[in-house]
Amino acid sequence: MPKVKTTKTLAILLFFSALMVNCSTQNSRRNPYLQEINFSIELNLSLPKYNPLKIIGNPIYIDATGIGTKGIIVMNSGFDQFVAFEASCANHSPNSCSTLVIEGQNGTCDCDAFSYSLFTGQLLNPANNSERTYDLLAYQTQASGNTVRVFN
Repeated sequence: MPKVKTTKTLAILLFFSALMVNCSTQNSRRNPYLQEINFSIELNLSLPKYNPLKIIGNPIYIDATGIGTKGIIVMNSGFDQFVAFEASCANHSPNSCSTLVIEGQNGTCDCDAFSYSLFTGQLLNPANNSERTYDLLAYQTQASGNTVRVFN
């Protein structure tokens, strides 16, 4: 009987060990090229500049000093939900070609033609080699009335 108890204990320990390794692996998936920049910006959807965000799937690029590394891309993802991502390509250090270009609901990097979904931030065309690839860096959003707050 004690052997069964030992096996169960071992199984539980292995499960929690695997869970801890998985959590730490997910945290290491963050792009090492981008610094952690604290910012907060409020977007008034009544202003012509941000009015396109009233339409689902219509991303806009915001390039303002101190807002992200190379600016941010914000999009209405539907049901009064908004997503915001760093506008710098997730797989390069910031440089002259690494600012994403909006193409429909995707962002494309001029450095290597990596394409990212602006709904999810997911890399859509990973490299075929063994290099590690990253998804876009997401920022938090909060919608209230006619205002959308994007922050980190």
